[in-house]
Amino acid sequence: MVTCVVLVLAGTALGGAQVAVTTWHYDNARSGANPNESILTPQNVNSKQFGKLFTQPVDGPVIGQALYLPGVAIPGAGVHNVVYVATMHDSVYAFDADSATGPNATPLWQTSFLIDGATTVPIKQQGCGSTTKWTEVGIVSTPVIDPVAGILYVVAKTQEKSAFVHRLHALDVTTGLEKAGSPVVINASYEFGGKNNIFADEMQVNRPALLLENGNLYIAFGSNGCRGGKEQGWVLAYNASTLQPEGAFDDEPGDSAAAIWMRGGGLSADSFGNIYGATADGDFAAGTNFGQSVLKLTQAGGALQLADWFTPYNELYLDQQDLDMSEPVLVLPDQPGKHNHELVTVGKEGTIYILNRDKMGHFCGTCTKGDTQIIEEVTGFAPETGALVYWNNAIYSSGSGKQISALALTNGALAKTPFAQSKNTTYGHSPVISANGNSNGVLWQITGAYMFAYDAVTLVKLYSTSQAPNGRDKPPALPHFANQVVANGKVYLGSNNSLVVYGLY
Repeated sequence: MVTCVVLVLAGTALGGAQVAVTTWHYDNARSGANPNESILTPQNVNSKQFGKLFTQPVDGPVIGQALYLPGVAIPGAGVHNVVYVATMHDSVYAFDADSATGPNATPLWQTSFLIDGATTVPIKQQGCGSTTKWTEVGIVSTPVIDPVAGILYVVAKTQEKSAFVHRLHALDVTTGLEKAGSPVVINASYEFGGKNNIFADEMQVNRPALLLENGNLYIAFGSNGCRGGKEQGWVLAYNASTLQPEGAFDDEPGDSAAAIWMRGGGLSADSFGNIYGATADGDFAAGTNFGQSVLKLTQAGGALQLADWFTPYNELYLDQQDLDMSEPVLVLPDQPGKHNHELVTVGKEGTIYILNRDKMGHFCGTCTKGDTQIIEEVTGFAPETGALVYWNNAIYSSGSGKQISALALTNGALAKTPFAQSKNTTYGHSPVISANGNSNGVLWQITGAYMFAYDAVTLVKLYSTSQAPNGRDKPPALPHFANQVVANGKVYLGSNNSLVVYGLY
């Protein structure tokens, strides 16, 4: 499993051990917590000591999370801590992570995939623009980095004359150049019930972050945000070394909807290499169509197979009310108690589900008030709940127009009453926590046009980008489903036209 890797920069001028952020939300469990942050604390994250340091312009909105590698030797430019971002205009950038002055005022490298007449997909062609407010579709998802091989993997969508094309690219992290065998055109088929279902590029969008697990890349797809009649939820596997396909799964063969989008959060993986994801609106038929469901997939040679699943008892109501399972699946560390292997997920309704990874529960057709066949179901949390975060034996839930809540996890059971809550917040979807082990936790959340920081123990607000005088810290306009990430004393935030970097003054 790729985790929050610690690299030692021996013999460089850049210092000692630092954290490399190579995947969305720090690890393949999608914990959302960086426990190796020793610089930023609840004591110094305030508008007098902390704020916007610099911005770097880019050619389109940055939807995915930034990634970070320390001590990268850039040919002709020396050794740098590097932050990587991808844009909706089909570009990938590498910037110095600490400075935007002098030689660092320009990118260390930029790679564009708009070559040989290719363009991004105009939103009128893609559809559903009223949902996301995007104007084009190019690179939507967060890339992933193999720090050992020095490769950044990214999926780009282009329009080429009348064709829509997805490509998987493998870029050298030092130069941005394509590695041998890259790129490859993404295509897939899935045979079910005697019919061969073909992956249709036009409606599909790779919104979930890429997952690198056990030498394979996992890429999930769904629609741009509404039902167009052609989109399905797909998970495709590719060998990370050869870029050759290693299997495909279609969650609704012969039907439509059931997108795997998870607000851009990545598919997750456990220590056994099992893959997990959640699906959106769509028809449900036990064992066949998986709208509003949580899926467990396994890799068996060159095949990607469904191993287990869970669908809430009220799936039809959830589908009719657009209350889909919209968030990534959080894989918990092994728990004491009856169930050692647990995962947690949540949907737009605000119900938190704790599932047994060894027996997820399938569907309870006789249940009328809750799912009695699973470990636990906690109701009444914020609607439009954002991605769950795990830190220090607690799970954090955020949502639209209500409090951020911290719930203790004891012997694998989740408390019904929060031990801390913030004041009501506006909409936020993807919080992260930075901490030094089990202390100095700070929860970071984007809400609308601003970024907030909270003490992770008390959920008292520490900082907002609106606090400093003269709008000093206000970011440019943020895209739908913007992300932030914390690494080595800085916060990296993608906007509609730039990478914005915050830190201590």
